[in-house]
Amino acid sequence: MNNLTFQYPSWYLILCLFLGIAYALFLYFRDQTFKDKTWLNWVLGILRALFVSFLSMLLLSPLLKSLLTETKKPVVVLAQDHSESILADLNEEQLASYKQNFQNLSTSLAEDYDLKEYSFGSEVKEGIDFEFDNKVSNLSEFLSSLYDLYSNQNLGAVIMATDGIYNEGSNPIYAGTRLAAPIYTVALGDTTPKRDIMIKRVFHNKIAYLGDKFSIQIDISAFNCAGAASTLTVSKIGQNGLVQKFPLKVQKNDFFTTQEVILDADQAGVQRYKISLTSVQGEISTNNNTKEIFIDVLDARQKILIVANSPHPDISAIKQSVSKNKNYEIESTYISNPNINVKAYDFIILHQLPSKTNDASSLLSAIKTNKKPVLFFVGTQTNLNKFNAAQSLINIKGDGRNTNDVQAGLATDFSLFNIDPKIEIELPKYSPLLSPFGEMTAGGNAQILAYQKIGKVDTKYPLILFGDHDGAKYGIITAENIWKWRIYDYLENKNHDLFNELLGKSIQYLSLKEDKRKFRVSLDKNIFNENEQIIFDAELYNQSYELINDPDASLTIKDSAGKEYNFTLNKSGKSYRLNAGLFPVGNYSFLAKTFSNGENLSYKGQFSIRPIQLELYETTADHGLLKLLSEKYGGGFVQAEQINTLASLIKEKGNVKPVIYETSKTRSVINLKWLFFVLLALLSIEWFMRRYHGAY
Repeated sequence: MNNLTFQYPSWYLILCLFLGIAYALFLYFRDQTFKDKTWLNWVLGILRALFVSFLSMLLLSPLLKSLLTETKKPVVVLAQDHSESILADLNEEQLASYKQNFQNLSTSLAEDYDLKEYSFGSEVKEGIDFEFDNKVSNLSEFLSSLYDLYSNQNLGAVIMATDGIYNEGSNPIYAGTRLAAPIYTVALGDTTPKRDIMIKRVFHNKIAYLGDKFSIQIDISAFNCAGAASTLTVSKIGQNGLVQKFPLKVQKNDFFTTQEVILDADQAGVQRYKISLTSVQGEISTNNNTKEIFIDVLDARQKILIVANSPHPDISAIKQSVSKNKNYEIESTYISNPNINVKAYDFIILHQLPSKTNDASSLLSAIKTNKKPVLFFVGTQTNLNKFNAAQSLINIKGDGRNTNDVQAGLATDFSLFNIDPKIEIELPKYSPLLSPFGEMTAGGNAQILAYQKIGKVDTKYPLILFGDHDGAKYGIITAENIWKWRIYDYLENKNHDLFNELLGKSIQYLSLKEDKRKFRVSLDKNIFNENEQIIFDAELYNQSYELINDPDASLTIKDSAGKEYNFTLNKSGKSYRLNAGLFPVGNYSFLAKTFSNGENLSYKGQFSIRPIQLELYETTADHGLLKLLSEKYGGGFVQAEQINTLASLIKEKGNVKPVIYETSKTRSVINLKWLFFVLLALLSIEWFMRRYHGAY
């Protein structure tokens, strides 16, 4: 429907008409050229009057308003659960029949609605291929995806064909997604509990440290197996074989128990364990009698040595704090011990050394030679002259006999590591430490974490500082009695968390080993699920440690059987990246190579792929969940053999209707091209008739 409007009063049209008539009268009815052909004057006058009138009307800028009407069919989503559990109770004949019925429903719905088909399981995908190969069921993720896609569209209905089993994500009933459309559920699977014994879950840490013991907790369930006997075995896949085994007696039909197993982390690397239950007679499936777990055993524990001039409560406070971190193994000794082996440790803490009674020259020389990181505690026993000579971060001028009680004032420009905001608030309130009296000057390579506050005076004397000295990281605390901070933290907070974090962050920074390799390859983690893609990132540095990726780089992945997979790393920005895709379950090693600046560079690593067995441990369909879901969203619930009735059921409800969209479009009449040709036709006819009858 079109409407014509004007930007000027409509009575201006009468003026346009009068203008056209006046122009025609002036041009033709005073002209004597066609005085013997009155009819021709009338025809030519009318043509000219129409032309001038139309042209003047266009100068009034008329607007043409159009109303466009479009009818859109409602969207109906037809979705199929593609998880492995769907096939548990379908034989080939039943599956073929179900596929045919599903296709018939799809064809029927497509005639009346805008049909969208999806499959869901571990992820949501467009289209349905009936592969049923997903390792995970996540119903809440599917509903959330529908809300994101269709919350602003005319979504008429959602049809979900599933068994109601979910093993990832939240309960779809309480997922919080509020679709404005009814959900119809098609019930698949069997709700009858069958005779089955299974390993339900295994709880374990992802990592353990070499030489430690670690525990795993195994949840075991059994249905309709009262009186049956089984054996639980834990085996290490590889050269060790059986580790432990336990007899198991099922006492009732609905049976559940938990078995804790203590294992030794006696070998570094990713260790693969197999946990199995022997089958019972008449069991429906033995696939869920076995579960594999992967433990990453790290040989990364750093050895820390505290060397003190004499007994001091600081030593105990430091040991108790550091021992909370399983990455550290801490020992303490005194400078009088002649058998100190610096090479055997990764990090050294020197408490009041060098001292007035022992210059510790041989120890300091060994630390310097082996480039070991050090944390100094300066106190009343410290020989300040020898201390100044041992490092370049700070120079302390004093006689060593006088002291100051100092508190901490955190520096605002410290950037080596992050500090908890609570420490910034609490640390200035902590009990005063004892610091040597004298003038303290920080070196140019020092970064100061905290300054000394003497009484109410904020000084620029460093209390805690860090820096590099002769290629190693050094840290210095210019006071003793740090044990008071630990006690104050407990009095204020009923724990030692803030003290542990401050000392732990300091040690972590100092003891962290820098990777100086010019070619490095990294993975997000060492253990992947079998449905996760393996993505490598690599970096190559030139002599100035600038990122480059000019040369090509290759990567070879080898499985435990010796089979190799060869790849070329892709150049991305100034680095390298490779998506190697999916790999079968097992342990793998990789070797990356490149040639840069005349030398061959390589990087070795390993990773493991663990199986996803979630679909094996819940085999009983949950149709009650599907009924609740349909009731919540105002839909319906049908069995798989009734799937063809859904099209008529949706029509009977009568709430799935098309939406009519009206769009108003306004444009200037002067932009209509056909008007130009109308005006051109009027002038052309007039000109032709004048020429034909002998005039110009």
